Amino acid sequence: MSEVPRFWRESRHRYRLVGTRCTNCDTLYFPPRVICPTCRRESVGKMKEEEMSGAGEIYSFTVVHDGLEQFKMQIPYVMALVKMKDGPFVTAQIVDCSPEEVKIGTKVTATLRKVRSEGKEGIIQYGYKFTICP
Repeated sequence: MSEVPRFWRESRHRYRLVGTRCTNCDTLYFPPRVICPTCRRESVGKMKEEEMSGAGEIYSFTVVHDGLEQFKMQIPYVMALVKMKDGPFVTAQIVDCSPEEVKIGTKVTATLRKVRSEGKEGIIQYGYKFTICP
C-alpha cells in the first residue's frame, strides 16, 4: 500500500507543469504531446520534456457559483485560462483570493494544492492551481 503514494510522488508530470517542446519548430505544448500538431511526422522523436516556469497571467476567467459535489465547499471559485510566460495556455483554478480580486492581465504563479481525496482510505490527490502574485 505504501508504494502507491510513492509512485505518484515520483511521477514527474503529476506535481510539476511539464510540457513538451518540438525541437523541429520550437513550440512548447501543455499538456505534453508525443507528436507536434504542426510538424506532424517530422516531429517524431523530436519532442523533448520541459518543465515550465509556473509564471503566467490571467487571459480569461469565470466565477463558478454552482459546481460539482466535490467543489461545493469552495463555491464561488475562479477558473481561469492562464497564458504561461513559457507560451502555452493552461486552464486552472485561482486560489487564495476572492473572485473580486481576479482581473484579466493579473500576474499569477503555479502552486501545488490538494485537488481531492479518493476512496475510503482518503488517498489525497494533488495538482496545480494558481495564486495571484504579490
